[in-house]
Amino acid sequence: MASSANAATGPGDPDSPPLFLDLAALEEAARQQLPAAVHDYYAGGAGAEITLGEATAAWRGWRLRPRVLRGDAPPRLATTLLGEPVATPVGVAPWGFQAMAHPDGERATARGAAEVGALMTVSTSANTALADVAAVTPAGPRWFQLYQLHSREYTDDLARRAGAAGYTALVLTVDVPVLGRRLRDLRNGFDLPAGLLMANHPGAGGAPVSMRAAESPAWTSADIRRLADLSGLPVVVKGVLRGDDAVRCVQAGAAAVWVSTHGGRQADPVVASADALPEVVDAVAGEVEVYVDGGIRAGSDVLVALALGARAVFVARPTTWGLAAGGADGVARVLGGLTGELSHTMVVCGLDDVRSVPRDTVVRAGRPAG
Repeated sequence: MASSANAATGPGDPDSPPLFLDLAALEEAARQQLPAAVHDYYAGGAGAEITLGEATAAWRGWRLRPRVLRGDAPPRLATTLLGEPVATPVGVAPWGFQAMAHPDGERATARGAAEVGALMTVSTSANTALADVAAVTPAGPRWFQLYQLHSREYTDDLARRAGAAGYTALVLTVDVPVLGRRLRDLRNGFDLPAGLLMANHPGAGGAPVSMRAAESPAWTSADIRRLADLSGLPVVVKGVLRGDDAVRCVQAGAAAVWVSTHGGRQADPVVASADALPEVVDAVAGEVEVYVDGGIRAGSDVLVALALGARAVFVARPTTWGLAAGGADGVARVLGGLTGELSHTMVVCGLDDVRSVPRDTVVRAGRPAG
């Protein structure tokens, strides 16, 4: 890990240089730790992987417009998500089967996220039961991502259990009526390793699963308010790429919407998150918070997202590589590294607070400002 990320200083430390995070080197270190088919499962996308390939480039299609004569005080990186304090606007997106990356799985990710004060979203497809992730010390802010993998009754029970275990929001992932056609997995004949448990499935201690068992019936708009009432939690709708869909979510009772292409693992090709975000933000017009994931690989990408109206960003693959290469410390280094880069970029752009990044901080590449 030392060659991949220097985490000797904390995010936003004004007396030290920004953290250096080499995500390409980190992925290579993870690749060396993982079976080839498991790496491909985490790294791959759907179809021709056009969505996957365009994700980061879409953030780089914007240009920063720095302000000057603003001083060089360390910017405020703390914010709130649905009213819950976090130390950074960079959080962990939900991803399943983390025990394939590291024996401690979701527990290690939770410890790493808590170390830097980042919010973690725990997947229904976790190898660790939702209550056991919640019990990790140190504890950190956490949401629970919900699929319909079994009966409606069992799914409703999961929603109630998340509320009882101290999760502070439910995240409905709405873009998986069926699994995307993931050609790397098909070529590899990939299935989940024998003995791997999906701990949030029925049965004591979880149940062995296959990829077929991971398919999720589609949610409907009526589920948003129903699950909020069942769990006592606000509901975030994840997988929104259109402004009209975002408005429908808000009308149905969503507390926030999350712009996402599911890591390029569902429909392909689709509009990049960076291109969909402005439309969604404009459509909800400040009624609810908007989050985004998809291809964010640098602090400058985070700043672009904040300027376009996102309240926070979430990352999955970078934390996957951090977990595989370094466990909880690796996850903390990724989240701390991205936050450190964000802090540095804000200073050089004359910005002082992640909660108030003006829209005119960015302009499309090749277009005149103003």
